Amino acid sequence: MGKIAIVIGATGLVGRALVDQLVNAENISKIVTLTRRSDTHLSPKVFNQIVDFDNLERHDKSFNGDFLFSCLGTTIKQAGSIAAQRKVDLDYQFKAAQLAASNGVDHYLLVSSSGANEKSNSEYLKMKGELEQKIKALPFKRISIFQPSLLLGQRAELRLGEKIASWVMIVLRVIPWLRRFRPITGEQVATKMVVVSKQSGRSIEFFRLDDIFIN
Repeated sequence: MGKIAIVIGATGLVGRALVDQLVNAENISKIVTLTRRSDTHLSPKVFNQIVDFDNLERHDKSFNGDFLFSCLGTTIKQAGSIAAQRKVDLDYQFKAAQLAASNGVDHYLLVSSSGANEKSNSEYLKMKGELEQKIKALPFKRISIFQPSLLLGQRAELRLGEKIASWVMIVLRVIPWLRRFRPITGEQVATKMVVVSKQSGRSIEFFRLDDIFIN
């Protein structure tokens, strides 16, 4: 019998690619995408549910499944402030994880960031690190945390800083000792997440930088 995958952040760079790949995953029979606004998919395997992320506890029954793929994230430009960004990148994701854990979801898969550290001077890397620490304390049977480098792909909005950085990183990746920091596409991260979901693994595992590339 196929398993149920829950996806938050399904409209983002990694999330969209992930849903498309889960549609073709033979071990998945149902994909539940939890979004703020309606987001339809052509596959009959995908069931979209509109949720209020400020009141996720009202949607606790939506977190029944075998996997929770957490691809949610925003930027300070989109959010408007660090506090608003923390709400999305930390609070929303942790609440979703709590609900999934309490409903017996076995495997939690998180898209974090290279350099995530709760003691970092960078507010972004600090919130990512704080989330990782909070997640590790939850009673999932298995936790898989992905820490990719710069993500490349077609986004709904232009991020000039990321575009410039991607050009620089593409040049730098020819240097052997910098190769592990080379940019990665959303599709590649999604592929690794699907592969990991099909395999056995440790109770808590990290996939950092070039660990995420599929050879």
